[in-house]
Amino acid sequence: QVQLVESGGGLVQSGGSLRLSCAASGSRSSLYDMGWYRQAPGKQRELVAAITSGGSTNYADSVKGRFTISRDNAKNMVYLQMNSLTPEDTAVYYCSAQRGRWYWGQGTQVTVSS
Repeated sequence: QVQLVESGGGLVQSGGSLRLSCAASGSRSSLYDMGWYRQAPGKQRELVAAITSGGSTNYADSVKGRFTISRDNAKNMVYLQMNSLTPEDTAVYYCSAQRGRWYWGQGTQVTVSS
């Protein structure tokens, strides 16, 4: 079982940057595929970026070239560096872990003002 805690959200102006962090605790979190999802009001939760246990990454088209996902297995951390933010990036961002079953954090709010 894995517990996930996100941090780093907040209010930022359009064009700004934020770095989200996800602290994973529990059994051998380095073996899990990790991801960042987001959910805006009235919309479905969507994949933002994912990174496998081997380090391969995948991004939503809307964030390619602006966001970077990374992981530090020694620290049991996953990060999402978000640059060139726009109001369309406003959402609650969730960290996920997957290895057979899914685990979710509680989410962190990101608000981008125009």
